[in-house]
Amino acid sequence: MTIRMFPIILLFLIAGTARSAVQSEWRGPQRDGIYPNEKLLKAWPENGPTKIWSASELGIGFSSPAVTQQAVYVTALFGGEGRLFAFDHKGKNLWTAKYGSEWDAGHKGARTTPTVVDDRIYLISGTMQVICLDTAGKIVWRVDMAKEFGARNLQWGMTESPLVDGDKVFCTPGGSQALMAALNRQSGEIIWQTKGNGQLSAYCSPVIIDHNGRRLLVTMTEKAVVAVEPESGKMLWSLPHVTQYDINPNSVLYKDGYLYAISGYGTGGQMFKIAADGKSATQVWANEVPDSQMAGAVLVDGYIYSSGHKNRGWACSEWSSGDVKWQSRDYGGKGPIIYSDGMLYLYSEKGDVVLVKPNPEKFESISAFTMNEGSGEHWAHPVIKDGRLYIRHGDVMNVYDIAAR
Repeated sequence: MTIRMFPIILLFLIAGTARSAVQSEWRGPQRDGIYPNEKLLKAWPENGPTKIWSASELGIGFSSPAVTQQAVYVTALFGGEGRLFAFDHKGKNLWTAKYGSEWDAGHKGARTTPTVVDDRIYLISGTMQVICLDTAGKIVWRVDMAKEFGARNLQWGMTESPLVDGDKVFCTPGGSQALMAALNRQSGEIIWQTKGNGQLSAYCSPVIIDHNGRRLLVTMTEKAVVAVEPESGKMLWSLPHVTQYDINPNSVLYKDGYLYAISGYGTGGQMFKIAADGKSATQVWANEVPDSQMAGAVLVDGYIYSSGHKNRGWACSEWSSGDVKWQSRDYGGKGPIIYSDGMLYLYSEKGDVVLVKPNPEKFESISAFTMNEGSGEHWAHPVIKDGRLYIRHGDVMNVYDIAAR
Protein backbone atom coordinates (compact mmCIF):
# COMPACT_ATOMS: atom_id res chain seq x y z
CA MET A 1 0.00 0.00 0.00
CA THR A 2 1.35 3.41 -0.92
CA ILE A 3 1.24 6.31 1.52
CA ARG A 4 -0.83 8.22 -1.05
CA MET A 5 -3.61 5.59 -0.88
CA PHE A 6 -3.94 5.69 2.94
CA PRO A 7 -6.04 8.91 3.20
CA ILE A 8 -8.49 7.53 0.63
CA ILE A 9 -8.92 4.24 2.51
CA LEU A 10 -9.27 6.11 5.80
CA LEU A 11 -12.02 8.24 4.26
CA PHE A 12 -13.96 5.12 3.28
CA LEU A 13 -13.54 3.64 6.76
CA ILE A 14 -14.87 6.81 8.38
CA ALA A 15 -17.82 6.94 5.98
CA GLY A 16 -18.61 3.29 6.66
CA THR A 17 -18.78 3.74 10.42
CA ALA A 18 -20.53 7.14 10.50
CA ARG A 19 -23.75 7.19 12.52
CA SER A 20 -27.01 7.68 10.72
CA ALA A 21 -28.69 11.05 10.90
CA VAL A 22 -31.59 10.91 13.38
CA GLN A 23 -34.02 13.60 12.22
CA SER A 24 -36.71 13.27 14.86
CA GLU A 25 -36.72 11.63 18.29
CA TRP A 26 -39.17 11.00 21.14
CA ARG A 27 -39.03 13.99 23.55
CA GLY A 28 -36.14 15.70 21.80
CA PRO A 29 -32.73 14.65 20.48
CA GLN A 30 -31.61 13.20 23.86
CA ARG A 31 -35.05 11.89 24.88
CA ASP A 32 -34.90 14.14 27.96
CA GLY A 33 -37.68 16.59 27.09
CA ILE A 34 -35.19 19.31 26.07
CA TYR A 35 -35.36 20.93 22.62
CA PRO A 36 -32.08 22.81 22.03
CA ASN A 37 -30.97 25.45 19.52
CA GLU A 38 -34.22 27.38 19.50
CA LYS A 39 -34.86 31.13 19.81
CA LEU A 40 -38.35 31.51 21.22
CA LEU A 41 -40.80 34.00 22.66
CA LYS A 42 -40.57 34.60 26.40
CA ALA A 43 -44.26 35.53 26.60
CA TRP A 44 -47.32 34.93 24.41
CA PRO A 45 -50.19 37.21 23.39
CA GLU A 46 -53.28 37.05 25.60
CA ASN A 47 -55.02 34.50 23.38
CA GLY A 48 -51.89 32.46 22.83
CA PRO A 49 -49.36 32.35 20.01
CA THR A 50 -50.40 32.54 16.37
CA LYS A 51 -51.73 29.31 14.93
CA ILE A 52 -49.93 28.56 11.65
CA TRP A 53 -51.92 25.53 10.57
CA SER A 54 -54.06 22.73 11.90
CA ALA A 55 -54.72 19.13 10.88
CA SER A 56 -58.00 17.42 11.77
CA GLU A 57 -59.60 13.99 11.30
CA LEU A 58 -56.44 12.31 12.58
CA GLY A 59 -58.29 9.42 14.20
CA ILE A 60 -57.53 8.35 17.76
CA GLY A 61 -54.07 8.72 19.22
CA PHE A 62 -51.88 9.91 22.07
CA SER A 63 -48.59 9.94 20.16
CA SER A 64 -46.55 13.06 19.48
CA PRO A 65 -45.71 14.22 15.97
CA ALA A 66 -42.28 13.48 14.54
CA VAL A 67 -41.03 16.69 12.93
CA THR A 68 -38.21 16.79 10.36
CA GLN A 69 -37.00 19.43 7.92
CA GLN A 70 -39.10 17.78 5.22
CA ALA A 71 -42.33 16.74 6.91
CA VAL A 72 -44.42 16.12 10.01
CA TYR A 73 -45.40 12.51 10.76
CA VAL A 74 -48.10 11.39 13.19
CA THR A 75 -49.74 8.02 13.96
CA ALA A 76 -53.42 7.31 14.62
CA LEU A 77 -56.05 4.58 14.96
CA PHE A 78 -58.96 4.14 12.57
CA GLY A 79 -61.29 1.23 13.30
CA GLY A 80 -58.59 -1.11 14.58
CA GLU A 81 -56.12 -0.08 11.89
CA GLY A 82 -53.01 2.06 12.34
CA ARG A 83 -52.31 4.92 9.95
CA LEU A 84 -49.28 7.15 9.55
CA PHE A 85 -49.92 10.66 8.25
CA ALA A 86 -47.32 12.84 6.55
CA PHE A 87 -47.81 16.62 6.26
CA ASP A 88 -45.66 19.31 4.72
CA HIS A 89 -44.84 22.40 6.77
CA LYS A 90 -47.84 24.28 5.40
CA GLY A 91 -50.24 21.60 6.63
CA LYS A 92 -50.83 19.81 3.33
CA ASN A 93 -51.39 16.08 3.70
CA LEU A 94 -48.65 14.50 1.57
CA TRP A 95 -49.73 10.90 2.09
CA THR A 96 -51.38 8.50 4.52
CA ALA A 97 -50.06 4.96 4.98
CA LYS A 98 -51.77 1.98 6.62
CA TYR A 99 -49.31 0.06 8.77
CA GLY A 100 -51.46 -2.76 10.21
CA SER A 101 -53.36 -3.40 13.41
CA GLU A 102 -53.26 -0.83 16.20
CA TRP A 103 -54.40 -0.81 19.84
CA ASP A 104 -58.20 -0.92 19.96
CA ALA A 105 -58.88 -1.93 23.58
CA GLY A 106 -58.67 0.11 26.83
CA HIS A 107 -57.80 3.75 26.13
CA LYS A 108 -57.62 2.79 22.48
CA GLY A 109 -55.44 4.76 20.09
CA ALA A 110 -51.97 4.96 18.59
CA ARG A 111 -49.21 5.25 21.17
CA THR A 112 -45.95 5.29 19.27
CA THR A 113 -44.14 8.46 18.30
CA PRO A 114 -42.22 7.66 15.10
CA THR A 115 -38.45 7.90 14.99
CA VAL A 116 -37.15 9.26 11.69
CA VAL A 117 -33.64 8.41 10.53
CA ASP A 118 -32.40 9.43 7.08
CA ASP A 119 -35.16 8.23 4.71
CA ARG A 120 -36.67 5.69 7.11
CA ILE A 121 -39.48 5.95 9.66
CA TYR A 122 -39.63 3.53 12.61
CA LEU A 123 -42.58 2.86 14.88
CA ILE A 124 -43.89 0.24 17.31
CA SER A 125 -47.63 -0.39 17.27
CA GLY A 126 -49.70 -1.05 20.37
CA THR A 127 -50.08 -4.60 19.01
CA MET A 128 -46.33 -5.32 19.30
CA GLN A 129 -45.31 -4.78 15.68
CA VAL A 130 -41.97 -3.08 14.96
CA ILE A 131 -42.37 -1.43 11.56
CA CYS A 132 -40.06 0.40 9.18
CA LEU A 133 -41.47 2.58 6.40
CA ASP A 134 -39.75 4.80 3.88
CA THR A 135 -40.51 8.51 3.69
CA ALA A 136 -42.99 7.85 0.89
CA GLY A 137 -45.12 5.69 3.20
CA LYS A 138 -44.12 2.25 1.86
CA ILE A 139 -43.52 -0.50 4.41
CA VAL A 140 -39.92 -1.74 4.18
CA TRP A 141 -40.02 -4.43 6.88
CA ARG A 142 -42.04 -5.61 9.87
CA VAL A 143 -41.13 -7.67 12.96
CA ASP A 144 -43.81 -9.25 15.16
CA MET A 145 -42.40 -9.23 18.70
CA ALA A 146 -44.87 -11.89 19.85
CA LYS A 147 -43.78 -14.27 17.08
CA GLU A 148 -40.04 -13.54 17.16
CA PHE A 149 -39.49 -13.06 20.90
CA GLY A 150 -42.52 -14.53 22.67
CA ALA A 151 -43.58 -11.07 23.86
CA ARG A 152 -46.86 -10.73 25.74
CA ASN A 153 -48.85 -7.55 25.38
CA LEU A 154 -49.61 -5.19 28.23
CA GLN A 155 -52.91 -4.15 29.78
CA TRP A 156 -52.88 -0.85 27.86
CA GLY A 157 -50.98 -1.98 24.77
CA MET A 158 -47.30 -1.78 23.90
CA THR A 159 -46.20 1.84 24.26
CA GLU A 160 -42.60 2.30 23.16
CA SER A 161 -41.09 4.78 20.74
CA PRO A 162 -38.20 2.96 19.02
CA LEU A 163 -34.63 4.07 19.61
CA VAL A 164 -32.23 4.00 16.65
CA ASP A 165 -28.44 4.00 17.00
CA GLY A 166 -26.23 3.47 13.97
CA ASP A 167 -27.40 0.31 12.22
CA LYS A 168 -29.56 -0.82 15.14
CA VAL A 169 -33.14 -0.17 16.16
CA PHE A 170 -33.91 -1.22 19.75
CA CYS A 171 -37.13 -2.61 21.19
CA THR A 172 -38.23 -4.12 24.50
CA PRO A 173 -40.28 -7.30 23.97
CA GLY A 174 -40.04 -8.33 27.64
CA GLY A 175 -40.90 -11.74 29.02
CA SER A 176 -38.74 -14.84 29.36
CA GLN A 177 -37.15 -14.99 25.91
CA ALA A 178 -35.93 -11.47 25.19
CA LEU A 179 -35.90 -8.59 27.60
CA MET A 180 -34.53 -6.28 24.88
CA ALA A 181 -33.53 -6.76 21.26
CA ALA A 182 -31.61 -4.99 18.52
CA LEU A 183 -32.76 -5.21 14.91
CA ASN A 184 -30.89 -4.24 11.79
CA ARG A 185 -32.53 -0.96 10.86
CA GLN A 186 -32.29 -1.63 7.13
CA SER A 187 -33.58 -5.21 7.06
CA GLY A 188 -35.26 -5.91 10.41
CA GLU A 189 -32.99 -8.92 11.02
CA ILE A 190 -32.19 -9.70 14.66
CA ILE A 191 -28.69 -8.56 15.66
CA TRP A 192 -28.89 -9.54 19.32
CA GLN A 193 -31.39 -10.22 22.08
CA THR A 194 -30.95 -9.97 25.83
CA LYS A 195 -32.14 -13.03 27.73
CA GLY A 196 -35.40 -12.23 29.45
CA ASN A 197 -35.92 -12.43 33.20
CA GLY A 198 -39.68 -12.86 33.03
CA GLN A 199 -40.44 -9.16 33.46
CA LEU A 200 -42.67 -7.64 30.82
CA SER A 201 -42.07 -4.40 29.00
CA ALA A 202 -43.45 -1.42 30.94
CA TYR A 203 -44.50 1.22 28.36
CA CYS A 204 -41.04 2.82 28.52
CA SER A 205 -38.92 4.21 25.66
CA PRO A 206 -35.19 3.45 26.13
CA VAL A 207 -32.28 5.89 26.07
CA ILE A 208 -28.55 5.57 25.42
CA ILE A 209 -26.26 7.36 27.85
CA ASP A 210 -22.53 8.01 27.59
CA HIS A 211 -21.03 7.25 31.00
CA ASN A 212 -17.27 7.73 31.37
CA GLY A 213 -16.79 6.77 27.75
CA ARG A 214 -18.99 3.67 28.07
CA ARG A 215 -22.36 3.63 26.38
CA LEU A 216 -25.33 2.16 28.26
CA LEU A 217 -28.77 1.33 26.90
CA VAL A 218 -31.21 2.03 29.75
CA THR A 219 -34.94 1.47 30.15
CA MET A 220 -37.53 0.43 32.72
CA THR A 221 -39.28 -2.93 32.76
CA GLU A 222 -42.30 -3.75 34.90
CA LYS A 223 -40.34 -3.90 38.15
CA ALA A 224 -36.82 -2.60 37.45
CA VAL A 225 -34.46 -0.11 35.88
CA VAL A 226 -32.13 -2.06 33.58
CA ALA A 227 -28.94 -1.30 31.66
CA VAL A 228 -27.45 -3.34 28.80
CA GLU A 229 -24.60 -2.89 26.36
CA PRO A 230 -26.02 -1.44 23.14
CA GLU A 231 -23.33 -3.15 21.06
CA SER A 232 -23.86 -6.70 22.36
CA GLY A 233 -27.06 -6.80 24.41
CA LYS A 234 -25.15 -7.99 27.49
CA MET A 235 -27.04 -7.27 30.71
CA LEU A 236 -25.01 -4.93 32.94
CA TRP A 237 -27.34 -4.38 35.88
CA SER A 238 -30.94 -4.38 37.05
CA LEU A 239 -32.26 -2.49 40.08
CA PRO A 240 -35.76 -2.60 41.62
CA HIS A 241 -38.25 0.09 40.63
CA VAL A 242 -41.66 -1.22 41.62
CA THR A 243 -44.83 0.65 40.71
CA GLN A 244 -48.48 -0.23 41.18
CA TYR A 245 -49.84 -1.99 38.08
CA ASP A 246 -46.24 -2.26 36.71
CA ILE A 247 -46.58 0.99 34.74
CA ASN A 248 -43.23 2.76 34.15
CA PRO A 249 -43.58 4.84 30.96
CA ASN A 250 -41.10 7.67 31.63
CA SER A 251 -37.66 7.58 30.01
CA VAL A 252 -34.86 7.99 32.55
CA LEU A 253 -32.73 11.13 32.91
CA TYR A 254 -28.92 11.08 33.18
CA LYS A 255 -26.35 13.66 34.28
CA ASP A 256 -22.70 13.29 35.35
CA GLY A 257 -22.87 9.71 36.53
CA TYR A 258 -26.35 9.89 38.09
CA LEU A 259 -29.55 8.36 36.74
CA TYR A 260 -33.10 9.41 37.66
CA ALA A 261 -36.18 7.21 37.24
CA ILE A 262 -39.72 8.40 38.00
CA SER A 263 -43.16 6.73 37.97
CA GLY A 264 -46.73 7.44 39.09
CA TYR A 265 -49.14 5.86 41.58
CA GLY A 266 -47.27 7.36 44.53
CA THR A 267 -44.01 5.62 43.65
CA GLY A 268 -42.16 8.85 42.81
CA GLY A 269 -38.51 9.01 41.84
CA GLN A 270 -35.23 7.28 42.56
CA MET A 271 -31.72 8.59 42.00
CA PHE A 272 -28.96 6.08 41.23
CA LYS A 273 -25.21 6.53 41.09
CA ILE A 274 -23.62 4.49 38.34
CA ALA A 275 -20.24 2.91 39.06
CA ALA A 276 -17.30 4.34 37.16
CA ASP A 277 -17.10 1.26 34.91
CA GLY A 278 -20.87 1.28 34.26
CA LYS A 279 -21.27 -2.31 35.48
CA SER A 280 -23.36 -1.52 38.55
CA ALA A 281 -25.42 1.21 40.19
CA THR A 282 -26.64 2.03 43.70
CA GLN A 283 -29.55 4.08 45.02
CA VAL A 284 -28.68 7.56 46.33
CA TRP A 285 -32.13 8.82 47.31
CA ALA A 286 -35.83 8.25 46.73
CA ASN A 287 -38.94 10.37 47.22
CA GLU A 288 -42.66 10.13 46.49
CA VAL A 289 -43.01 13.65 45.07
CA PRO A 290 -43.29 14.21 42.21
CA ASP A 291 -44.79 10.95 40.90
CA SER A 292 -45.23 11.54 37.17
CA GLN A 293 -47.40 8.82 35.68
CA MET A 294 -46.50 9.26 32.00
CA ALA A 295 -45.74 12.97 31.65
CA GLY A 296 -41.95 12.81 31.82
CA ALA A 297 -39.59 15.16 33.62
CA VAL A 298 -36.87 17.65 32.67
CA LEU A 299 -33.62 18.63 34.37
CA VAL A 300 -32.83 22.36 34.29
CA ASP A 301 -29.90 23.94 36.17
CA GLY A 302 -29.79 21.30 38.89
CA TYR A 303 -33.55 21.00 39.43
CA ILE A 304 -36.11 18.44 38.25
CA TYR A 305 -39.41 19.81 36.96
CA SER A 306 -42.27 17.37 36.57
CA SER A 307 -45.89 16.77 37.52
CA GLY A 308 -47.76 14.50 39.88
CA HIS A 309 -50.24 11.69 39.62
CA LYS A 310 -51.44 10.37 42.99
CA ASN A 311 -49.46 13.19 44.58
CA ARG A 312 -50.95 15.74 42.23
CA GLY A 313 -49.18 18.97 41.39
CA TRP A 314 -46.46 20.40 39.21
CA ALA A 315 -43.28 20.10 41.24
CA CYS A 316 -39.68 21.24 41.46
CA SER A 317 -37.15 19.06 43.28
CA GLU A 318 -33.41 19.24 43.70
CA TRP A 319 -31.39 16.83 41.54
CA SER A 320 -28.69 16.21 44.13
CA SER A 321 -30.92 15.54 47.14
CA GLY A 322 -34.49 14.98 45.97
CA ASP A 323 -35.69 17.76 48.25
CA VAL A 324 -39.00 19.17 47.01
CA LYS A 325 -38.82 22.96 46.54
CA TRP A 326 -42.46 23.51 45.63
CA GLN A 327 -45.69 21.98 44.35
CA SER A 328 -48.50 23.73 42.49
CA ARG A 329 -51.96 22.64 41.42
CA ASP A 330 -52.36 25.55 39.03
CA TYR A 331 -53.80 24.41 35.70
CA GLY A 332 -54.62 21.03 37.21
CA GLY A 333 -51.08 20.14 38.26
CA LYS A 334 -50.73 17.19 35.90
CA GLY A 335 -49.49 16.70 32.33
CA PRO A 336 -46.48 16.47 30.02
CA ILE A 337 -43.63 18.94 30.42
CA ILE A 338 -40.79 19.92 28.07
CA TYR A 339 -38.12 22.65 27.98
CA SER A 340 -36.58 24.94 25.37
CA ASP A 341 -34.68 28.24 25.27
CA GLY A 342 -34.95 28.97 28.97
CA MET A 343 -38.63 28.16 29.43
CA LEU A 344 -40.82 25.23 30.48
CA TYR A 345 -43.81 24.19 28.37
CA LEU A 346 -46.64 22.45 30.25
CA TYR A 347 -49.61 20.73 28.63
CA SER A 348 -52.17 19.98 31.32
CA GLU A 349 -54.71 17.19 31.18
CA LYS A 350 -57.35 19.96 31.13
CA GLY A 351 -55.96 21.21 27.80
CA ASP A 352 -54.05 24.21 29.14
CA VAL A 353 -50.78 25.01 27.36
CA VAL A 354 -48.65 26.98 29.82
CA LEU A 355 -45.36 28.84 29.46
CA VAL A 356 -43.46 28.73 32.75
CA LYS A 357 -40.17 30.27 33.84
CA PRO A 358 -37.95 27.72 35.62
CA ASN A 359 -37.66 28.91 39.20
CA PRO A 360 -36.75 26.69 42.18
CA GLU A 361 -38.42 29.20 44.50
CA LYS A 362 -41.95 29.15 43.08
CA PHE A 363 -44.26 28.13 40.24
CA GLU A 364 -43.95 31.10 37.88
CA SER A 365 -46.36 30.94 34.94
CA ILE A 366 -45.93 33.58 32.26
CA SER A 367 -48.56 32.87 29.60
CA ALA A 368 -51.24 30.30 28.83
CA PHE A 369 -53.92 29.31 26.35
CA THR A 370 -56.29 26.35 26.02
CA MET A 371 -56.25 23.68 23.33
CA ASN A 372 -60.00 23.53 22.67
CA GLU A 373 -59.94 21.50 19.46
CA GLY A 374 -59.72 17.73 19.35
CA SER A 375 -61.14 14.91 21.42
CA GLY A 376 -60.22 12.49 24.19
CA GLU A 377 -57.52 12.87 26.82
CA HIS A 378 -54.80 15.52 26.56
CA TRP A 379 -51.91 13.03 26.82
CA ALA A 380 -49.71 13.67 23.77
CA HIS A 381 -46.38 15.32 24.64
CA PRO A 382 -45.74 18.69 22.94
CA VAL A 383 -42.96 19.08 20.38
CA ILE A 384 -40.84 22.14 19.48
CA LYS A 385 -38.99 22.43 16.20
CA ASP A 386 -37.70 25.47 14.27
CA GLY A 387 -39.70 28.01 16.25
CA ARG A 388 -42.94 26.05 16.13
CA LEU A 389 -44.92 24.39 18.91
CA TYR A 390 -46.87 21.23 18.00
CA ILE A 391 -49.84 20.26 20.19
CA ARG A 392 -51.81 17.10 19.43
CA HIS A 393 -55.18 16.41 21.02
CA GLY A 394 -56.72 13.20 19.68
CA ASP A 395 -57.89 13.80 16.13
CA VAL A 396 -56.50 17.37 15.89
CA MET A 397 -52.96 18.71 15.74
CA ASN A 398 -52.27 22.45 15.94
CA VAL A 399 -49.02 24.16 14.99
CA TYR A 400 -48.16 27.51 16.64
CA ASP A 401 -45.57 30.16 15.85
CA ILE A 402 -43.48 30.71 19.02
CA ALA A 403 -40.31 32.01 17.34
CA ALA A 404 -38.69 35.18 18.68
CA ARG A 405 -38.08 37.82 16.04
